[in-house]
Amino acid sequence: MLRTKRIYEEPSADDGTRVLVDRLWPRGVSKEEAKIDRWEKDLAPTNELRRWFGHDPAKWEEFLRRYRAELEGKEEVLARLRQEATGGTVTLLYAARDEERNNAVALKRYIEEE
Repeated sequence: MLRTKRIYEEPSADDGTRVLVDRLWPRGVSKEEAKIDRWEKDLAPTNELRRWFGHDPAKWEEFLRRYRAELEGKEEVLARLRQEATGGTVTLLYAARDEERNNAVALKRYIEEE
């Protein structure tokens, strides 16, 4: 099972494997507090795409299209996440305030549709 969660929320036993999928480390969160199992920077949008999007809801659909294109060729890491999610819970962690339109939500959708 794949889930998404803001890294600022309290870690929980229900989170399973906690994977940070942002390119930048979240402000104000220590590595100890984050309790992540790993940091998959390579699955995060490029800095250019991240800056272009700027969490503008009007750009969401185009962001999804561009981000999907960036995920092409990262099949090894994506396959690992799929495998882990089949055998247990994987929580994709993100720092964005928008809980509906962020890269973790987009990544979850991409993995589930593949």
